[in-house]
Amino acid sequence: MAGAVQQGPGTTTDERHRLPVKTLVSASIGNAVEWFDWTVYATFVVFFAGQFFPAENQALALIGATSTYALAFFFRPLGGILLGRFADLRGRKAGMLLTILLMAGGSMVIAILPTYEQVGWLAPVLLLLARVAQGMSLGGEVSNASAYLGEIAPPAHRGRYSSFFYISTGSALLAASLLGVLLTSVLSEDQLQSYGWRIAFFIGGLLGFIGMWLRRSLVETEQFEENAEKARNTKHPLLQTIKYHPKAVVQLCAFTLLSTLSYYTFFSALTPFAITFRDADKTDVFIALSIGTALFVALCFPFGALSDRIGRKPQLLLWSGAMAVLIVPLSFLVRDNLFSLIVVFCTGLGLYALMASIAPAIMSELFPTELRATGIGAWYNLTVATFGGTAPLVITWLSNNDRPLWFFWYVAIAAALAFAVILTLRETKGTELR
Repeated sequence: MAGAVQQGPGTTTDERHRLPVKTLVSASIGNAVEWFDWTVYATFVVFFAGQFFPAENQALALIGATSTYALAFFFRPLGGILLGRFADLRGRKAGMLLTILLMAGGSMVIAILPTYEQVGWLAPVLLLLARVAQGMSLGGEVSNASAYLGEIAPPAHRGRYSSFFYISTGSALLAASLLGVLLTSVLSEDQLQSYGWRIAFFIGGLLGFIGMWLRRSLVETEQFEENAEKARNTKHPLLQTIKYHPKAVVQLCAFTLLSTLSYYTFFSALTPFAITFRDADKTDVFIALSIGTALFVALCFPFGALSDRIGRKPQLLLWSGAMAVLIVPLSFLVRDNLFSLIVVFCTGLGLYALMASIAPAIMSELFPTELRATGIGAWYNLTVATFGGTAPLVITWLSNNDRPLWFFWYVAIAAALAFAVILTLRETKGTELR
């Protein structure tokens, strides 16, 4: 029948399609909790760094805390491989429940950890272990949730379904930013460093357990059930992604390189950079980040729907090209001025929404079902660990050496590289998943 699409949860025809909002929210809310917990660390690191490392030298304490942030990223590929394979064998639902349990548990542990003054170097060791659990969790979460959203979506609406992933992420980041505004407004500097940051981690852990309860109502995808036996019979799945899908691996790594630098530049690295090295007012930074994040959330669904009409490739080319041209000029606007900060965050996050809104769709379209979660989990997270996890550390180190502008040139070069590789992508709008 002309105009019909593949049947799935809530699917009718291409002309009258009703989104299965309850299913999409249930699938995405766990991801929101994951990113809330993860972002709280980067957002509040300037306040608790001296609690887990010697406070006599604030710069070294901040480097120690951001190094812990970076080290945890290198467990994301391991989590992506192990939890991605778990989801390919046991199901997307089981994988998503396990990832959110690890994240919520890690956040609760950080909320009650003893300080360096109380237990010495045991404090940063325990902090690192909690972050490792969260790093592995997030490594599995992105691949499993992306695969789930991609597999339940009809071909003509995969962009719309995909957008819910970062709508949930953006909403969580907005909540974390607003929490930052609230805490920095009502608590003094001493109170923030003493116990204020613990409130944020406790809230993240509590939300995680709520997310687990919501996710238990999800139904397994038909694509997984139809290919479960094939996945069980697949030997050395990671090697198979390289052997049979090398172009997909290179493409995934290239656009993930820019995606992760875009994400951590605007959602994480700029906050401590603006406060510590550009003397920006803390509340102004959180307000600007909140406004930019709200714009990001508002744009995700329209951009997802747009990709179902014009295709994924044009949006990716616009995003990467604009980042290559604009990121360095934007860096000069990071200063102690609320309007300038709003321009920076809104421009950067508005552009990032072009890519983020369709990221799960793009990644799901690269690999077949029996390799999907493993392929995304391994190569996406390896790239994120290498370039995203080190972003706050790199920008801090460069700023301490009076070279902050170098970081933004680094992002511009990554954008140019991503643009070149995106040119090799085939257009996938309206196509069936393999």
